[in-house]
Amino acid sequence: MNILSPLEREQYFKLFKKESTGKKLSRTGIVLCPPAIHLEAFGKLKSKKTSVGAQNMFWERSGSYTGEISPAMIKNLGAEYVILGHSERRKYFCEKNDEVNLKVAAALRNGLIPIICVGETRTEKAGGQTLRVISKQTKEALAGINRVKAEQIIIAYEPVWAVGSDTVPTAHEIMEAKVLIRKILVNLFDKKYANLARILYGGSVNAKTAREVCVEPGMDGALIGRESLAPYEFIKIAEIING
Repeated sequence: MNILSPLEREQYFKLFKKESTGKKLSRTGIVLCPPAIHLEAFGKLKSKKTSVGAQNMFWERSGSYTGEISPAMIKNLGAEYVILGHSERRKYFCEKNDEVNLKVAAALRNGLIPIICVGETRTEKAGGQTLRVISKQTKEALAGINRVKAEQIIIAYEPVWAVGSDTVPTAHEIMEAKVLIRKILVNLFDKKYANLARILYGGSVNAKTAREVCVEPGMDGALIGRESLAPYEFIKIAEIING
């Protein structure tokens, strides 16, 4: 819930364009996911390497759901992606796996690419429940999804205890989560389709940690939070991931 005014937004655009100009991100794409109120304006940053996504959505296409934004609205404003099941949505708005599943299905029906967040809390990690939590969240979020849609799915491993904490899992722990998620995808979609889905890491990603949490574990990308508000750091992370 950042970028509080049109002026602040224009300043962000200026800095983003400045920092991204001339950068050779030949193997890396950027997806910008602003608050819904800024979606249309962010369209001016779209390019071959930069896309736009929403931070959340409701699962109905239209109707009497005051305050919500629908997948059709997001799509018609030029967005291509939507983040679903983020840890903050689960924590503050009590989102459950079955709700995330409804949103995933709706996103795919409306031509949006869902970025599905899964991950354990500090208490669950301390209790040795990490793999169980990841497994349950992933399976339930993807229940009933046709395997031909696998190519359009992105899973972001987002350990809740790492978000905004400056503490990150080891490369081994992230790799372990990635292997588990891939196995679940294989069981759901079979190997041919499962390998088309992308798996990201999210949680205190910055220029200092990007290599450890993304490059070394072989992740397909990163879900970046607060560092995305500083275009210099954001583009620097993209360059590290690009290699």
